Amino acid sequence: MNKQAEMAVTAYKALSEKKGEDITIIEISQISIMADYFVISNGANLPQVQAMVENVQEKMGKSGFEVKRVEGNRSSSWILLDYGDVVVHIFDKEDRLFYDLERIWSDGKTVTPEELQQ
Repeated sequence: MNKQAEMAVTAYKALSEKKGEDITIIEISQISIMADYFVISNGANLPQVQAMVENVQEKMGKSGFEVKRVEGNRSSSWILLDYGDVVVHIFDKEDRLFYDLERIWSDGKTVTPEELQQ
């Protein structure tokens, strides 16, 4: 598994540990120079969203992946964690439906953690 895939899987697992909803990994390396993967999830409420953000930062840090930029704060309903090759988007449910990143990036390939670990 390459570094980018490892980062995406680590983020996926961290979101899953905090009961992130509808966790999606989209491979965008063939259609964008911005990143290789987007990892997208939502929480049921702002405290859960914040717990997901903190867990992703902790697990990624322990794996040696440092966040390059964070957009949003504790009261935000959309927080973006930019790890360079992997960008993690954590929403509240309403904003995720509104922004619909999966539709916007539908030219990308949705992949599972299992596919990335092969």
